[in-house]
Amino acid sequence: QVQLVESGGGLVQAGGSLRLSCAASGRTFSSYSMAWVRRAPGKEREFVAGIRRSSSTTYYTYYADSVKGRFTISEDNAKNTVYLQMNSLKLEDTADYYCAARVGVANWFNLDGYNYWGQGTQVTVSS
Repeated sequence: QVQLVESGGGLVQAGGSLRLSCAASGRTFSSYSMAWVRRAPGKEREFVAGIRRSSSTTYYTYYADSVKGRFTISEDNAKNTVYLQMNSLKLEDTADYYCAARVGVANWFNLDGYNYWGQGTQVTVSS
């Protein structure tokens, strides 16, 4: 079974940056769709960003409208690690951030379709 472990969360001021990591073990990422999903206090889970390898050298990425232009998802396949670079952070970005995975092509926003989940890492944006 795939295990996902997030790290990199913390406290950051609005306008600042943070980089989250998701380390996978048990299987390779080569055939998986990977995503970052967040849950803000008092709110439902929200898809943030997704990535899937489309060829040996290219990746397909997709972002929620709320983070487009600010967040970047990337993958280091050799390290079995997915990253989320978060720039220009806003107060509303405060949430627990989870790494999720599923085999094959994903409907990014169908959160029930993800088969594997990490334990989450907390991101707090302050003023």
